[in-house]
Amino acid sequence: MTVITPPERNLRVAVDVGGTFTDVCIFDSRASTTRVAKVPSTPHDPMEAVVAGVRSAGIDLADVALFSHGTTVATNALITRNFPEAALVTTRGFRDVLEIRDGTKDELWDAYSDVGTPYIRRRDRYEVTERIDYAGEIITPLDEADAREVARLLRRKQIQTVAICFLNSYVNAAHERRMREILEEELPGVSVSTSSEILPEIFEYDRASTTVANAVLAPLVSGYVNRLEEQLRADGYDGDLLLLHSGGGSMTPAMVERYPVRLAASGIAAGAIAVADIANRCGYPNAIGLDMGGTSTDISLVYDGEIRTTKQWQVEYGFPISFPSIEVLTIGAGGGSLAWIDEAGSLRNGPTSAGADPGPACYGWGGVEPTNTDANLALGRLGSSLIGGGLNLDVDAAEKAIRRVIADRLELDTDTAASNIIQVANANMADAVRLLSIRRGYDPRDFVLVVCGGAGALHGAALAKELNIPTVVVPPHPGITSAQGCLLVDIRHDLSAMFQGLVTDIDTAALEREFVRLEREGLQRLEHEGVPADRMVLDRSISMRYSGQWRSLTVSAGTGTGFLTEAVERFHEEHERDYSFRRDDTPVEIYQIGLRAIGTTPKPQFPQESVPSTETPAVTTHRSVYFDELGQRVSAPVYNRDDLRFGTEIDGPAIISQLDSTTVVPPGTTAVIDEWANIRINILQETK
Repeated sequence: MTVITPPERNLRVAVDVGGTFTDVCIFDSRASTTRVAKVPSTPHDPMEAVVAGVRSAGIDLADVALFSHGTTVATNALITRNFPEAALVTTRGFRDVLEIRDGTKDELWDAYSDVGTPYIRRRDRYEVTERIDYAGEIITPLDEADAREVARLLRRKQIQTVAICFLNSYVNAAHERRMREILEEELPGVSVSTSSEILPEIFEYDRASTTVANAVLAPLVSGYVNRLEEQLRADGYDGDLLLLHSGGGSMTPAMVERYPVRLAASGIAAGAIAVADIANRCGYPNAIGLDMGGTSTDISLVYDGEIRTTKQWQVEYGFPISFPSIEVLTIGAGGGSLAWIDEAGSLRNGPTSAGADPGPACYGWGGVEPTNTDANLALGRLGSSLIGGGLNLDVDAAEKAIRRVIADRLELDTDTAASNIIQVANANMADAVRLLSIRRGYDPRDFVLVVCGGAGALHGAALAKELNIPTVVVPPHPGITSAQGCLLVDIRHDLSAMFQGLVTDIDTAALEREFVRLEREGLQRLEHEGVPADRMVLDRSISMRYSGQWRSLTVSAGTGTGFLTEAVERFHEEHERDYSFRRDDTPVEIYQIGLRAIGTTPKPQFPQESVPSTETPAVTTHRSVYFDELGQRVSAPVYNRDDLRFGTEIDGPAIISQLDSTTVVPPGTTAVIDEWANIRINILQETK
């Protein structure tokens, strides 16, 4: 089956599942228009919200050429530890690698703070006799009688999924392959993940942790994906279901069955991809993305047109996942984040969230604690309804919750208490932005702030002021930006192989052979997913370090004569930017090589206006809104975003409302509608 868009079909659909709402983005390639839909998420079964969202949008799936999905199923499973019966098989003597870990902890100085228990219990971790040395030579052959005895025990325990991680299997996978064959013979239908296939890299713990995460997710994720695919087919869709993975690409269900752990940051990556695309179209090479939803805020960074990525990340501290992932910093600051008073009497905000059920107090679904949504509603920044009237908000319930929990205890009036709730939330987000930017050597003043998510546009201008960011960009549909990002990704696989040695001693022919081997595997994966040859792209990279270091930096690697020399120069430049020094006279060592195998998919061509409008937009109403800058309420004009055209300018204070979000334009700022229908808020800095 091919993933190429049939020309007669004009719709591309993307669905992103969030903690509070599930967003649907529909792009009509014929009319170059985008429409959106939002429905409440269904945490007990995310597929229900996906199907409900598609149906509420009135989509005929027979007209859909491409269906892309960002899912939280894998993330939620790792958070809740709702796993099937799983086991780990490892080299004798290495049963406790998952328990020993790397000796670090999240709260370094808290003696009572412990890292969580491993995903697989000790009684479900088994050893077999085998040993391979660092060079791949077999020291002790695999004891097959031992292996079959382990298989017998697993069968008695009715184990559904198994992770295999043998010592040094990254350099010689023979024993892992044989162990897999034995398990599949003895336990028909069992799901098996081998570390040599999942992550053929050095460092035993990282490899074991990633393989175990893949194993425990395999039955859950593949089951969800298969059910969704069947439902879509039953409703008329006959193309491939593309699922966004953490590296910023997508996979078909066929590959999800082999690498489900890659979906563990699926939805988070989508927002960062959309931020990069929006900033690029607006002419900004540097952008900070602020994706504020109902439960959390995801912060990403784009520098010189490239999204920052990381080779190691985790859903829960102490259990690393070592697949390449878009680097996103997530904090518990969303529209549903709860405001509370700590034991010292200080106002706090998050990370606990009201979520989709019971939701903020103003939803009327049973929530009684004040949230950021309640505070924005009480301040007049939000209107009396959300998602186009699909959800009515109770102002009295919001104010009552704020008074009971915050205002009365701090002896404040309701407006001041609500304003303080928002200021604390903004301070938390500003600190997170500083961690991702200033801490890495980036100056926020050189960036544009792209705000998205249902709540991002409410807070964007205030956050930009706090960080001295000169411009805020609010995309046309901020509440469904993550869903839009799902439409912008290609099919992508990340492969790697260890290849260590000083650059001066490297056999370039051997290096080229290893790259060719990775390219062959990458092409096979793309062929397996039905990607035509003319849409396959291979992108090489090399991880390097100064001799004596153990941390490495990954730089792009070209082909042809001199590619290694060029890669070394790029390494020096990257090292200087990241660590503020370079040592050109120090030998450089190759640590690892990598390959991105990309299958390009058709991208939506968003419309661009060319002639500015001279019409003055109509004010739909005026609303009493409290602004921190003024310390009081003022009557602010409220505009309908659908009425705003290219070239329109609006001076703050003002409110701009739409189906999926609300934009606050504070006093002293000016909002301009650009040719891409974005709102650009120019933050006027005070003269010092």
